[in-house]
Parts: sequence; C-alpha cells; structure tokens
Amino acid sequence: MLKHRDTDELNNRIARFAGEKYSFIGLVNYDSKGGSVWAGTNSAGFCIMNTATYDLKNDDIPDSEMDREDKLMYRALEVCGSVAEFEHYLDTLTRPMHVEANFGVIDAHGGAAYFEVNNFEVFKFDVNDCPSGYRVVTNFTESGRVADRKGVDRYEKTCSIMPSVIDGVNHKSLINSVSRSGAPILRKITSAAIVFEGVKEGEDPLHTVMWTVLGYPVTTPYFPLMVMDEDVLPAFVKRSSLSRTAPVCEMSLTLKMDGVDALSSCRKIEESIDSDFACIYGKWVRGEMDTKTFKKKYSRFSDNIFNRYLSIIGKLAEK
Repeated sequence: MLKHRDTDELNNRIARFAGEKYSFIGLVNYDSKGGSVWAGTNSAGFCIMNTATYDLKNDDIPDSEMDREDKLMYRALEVCGSVAEFEHYLDTLTRPMHVEANFGVIDAHGGAAYFEVNNFEVFKFDVNDCPSGYRVVTNFTESGRVADRKGVDRYEKTCSIMPSVIDGVNHKSLINSVSRSGAPILRKITSAAIVFEGVKEGEDPLHTVMWTVLGYPVTTPYFPLMVMDEDVLPAFVKRSSLSRTAPVCEMSLTLKMDGVDALSSCRKIEESIDSDFACIYGKWVRGEMDTKTFKKKYSRFSDNIFNRYLSIIGKLAEK
C-alpha cells in the first residue's frame, strides 16, 4: 500500500509509540506532541493511511471542528489488529467523527480495504474484490459529489502507471514509478512517500516493513523501517535533540531549496539499501538469524547508509 503525502508541513519525522494494545510507528509532523499520526503500522501488522476528500461532507459541522484524521489513525493503530477490527472501530465511534477522508488499511491476514468516511457515514470498498487486484485513491470518493472531486488528474496519471508495474509491484516500483513520476503527482508540497510491505496469513506481523521516503522524494532515498519489539528506528528519521526535526528530512529539504537534483544519487544509494537489507532481512525471516543479531546488523546497516547519504549530498552541495 502506497501513501504519497502532500501537506503544508514539509518537515516530517517518524516516531514510535507504545499504544494501549499495540506498539506502532508512524509519520508525524516535526512539532507533533503525540496523539497524531498521518500513516503508520503496528505490531499486529495493521497498516493505515488516509487521503483528504472534499466531496463527502454533508452537514454543517464547522471547519474548526474538522480534520481530525490524524487522531483517528493514532487511536486505530493503538487498538486495531485487522481490517475487520478497524471497521468495527469506525462503527463504534461517537458521531460526528470530525473527519472527511479516505482511509486505506491492510493487515496481516490478507485484508485490504478503503473506507470513505464523513462525520456520520462509512462506505467500505474491499480491495480484494477489485478485478485489477488494486485500487487507486486520490482526493475524491466514489460515494460523494462528482462536482466537488479533487485530485482527478493525479488519479488518472496513477491509473495510467499502475498496469505497467503491477506484475512485479514492490516498494521500489511504486515509489519510482508513482511518487517520483513528476507533475501532477510530485508537487512542491510533497513531504513523504511510504510503501507498506505487509505479510501473508500465518507469517510474523513484526516482519512488516514500512518503506519510507522522509522528505522530498527527489532528494532523499527510501529506507526500511519496522516496529519490532522495541525501538529500532534509525536516529536520522526521528526527532533530533538539537533541532526537533529528523536529520534526513532536514537535509532533503535543504537540497530541494537549493535546487539540487539528487535523484540519480538516491537511486544508487537505494541499490545498496535493497541488496544489504534483503540479505539480513531474508536470513532473519527464514530463521537463519536470531532477532538480537538482526537488530545489531540492522543498526549497523542504517548507520552505513546514512553516512553514505551524507557523503554524497556533501559532494552534490559543493558543485
């Protein structure tokens, strides 16, 4: 599942939370004080993201009481372990829900669905029922007013891209083919791109990977992140003690502001990321490496990749 985030708050970071029922990691704004997540995955392998809509609200709830999707998703990651549990969670929420959005969810049991949600209604679309095997969603709904649809141009472009990548779809093809495809998908307000790589029924939910581009997709590489049974998030995606921002996002935005084209460099780094991570991750998943050893190797792998990124962007900035 791909989440391409456009927002006025370009400085994003990743945080880990010990929720009421499940631990989880999520994408947050740099100044978030908790209780807010814009996409994430939990220790049950449940993953969630959203897209804003403008065609589904049909009440007089003031705008000042809306846009609480981040709080809804935070709570869902705390207590939901499956698509079915998320559906139940929506059904039990007090109305009005203070949201107008599409919520995309997948789980570790083969579940995948989109929920179109306004203050009082929920419309579910099971992705497993889609003939194509996938569903493209931007900033409008199937259930809302056609005249108020937004993001149609991004929807049409993504629909034109997907047939060429679906057979071998993975984090690399989705990020490179969709999030880095240029206008109208890639915009100045793009702040992150995430691909949730889930697990199959019966597999360990902790093997779920959240492939994350933190910052502008042209000036930063993707990186594999996981919930695990403790915080193993690399320091460069988390809040810095000095600036409160994530170092990799800060550097990505600096390159963007300076007009530096780092895409080819990012893709070279990603070749190493894919090969090195696949080696240690594969051994861990197959039981050829214990979790303690995997954590050590993952930490070393993370440090090496970030140091390489620093070295490359330093040379680019000097040109």
